[in-house]
Amino acid sequence: MPDLILKKESYSLLGVLFDVHNQLGSGFSEIVYKDALEYEFNALNIPFEREKEYKVKYKDIVLKHKFYADFVVFEKIILEVKSCEIFTDSHIAQCINYLKISNNKLALLVNFKQDKLDYRRIVL
Repeated sequence: MPDLILKKESYSLLGVLFDVHNQLGSGFSEIVYKDALEYEFNALNIPFEREKEYKVKYKDIVLKHKFYADFVVFEKIILEVKSCEIFTDSHIAQCINYLKISNNKLALLVNFKQDKLDYRRIVL
């Protein structure tokens, strides 16, 4: 079995995600979970950037539209937070786009809406 990329960092991050879900439960809006995650990252001295802005380059210009990843954690992992019924292809495509423009290799897509935390590792 191949080694997971950023195994230590992603396991640490998953611990925080499960802790937030265990504390708050399901059903809140995304912003509530993002605020709780920011609190935990600060408390645990986990380096992160919230609402990280990415510009899209096309040929010799930068396009007007920008992307904003919910979090970049450990300077390497895109974290996209959802509170929805189920993941859709557009959620996964969103993470793939963030990985492409950021040159990162791993995104975690998490859904706090369900009774159990749902997450996907997306590797580029």
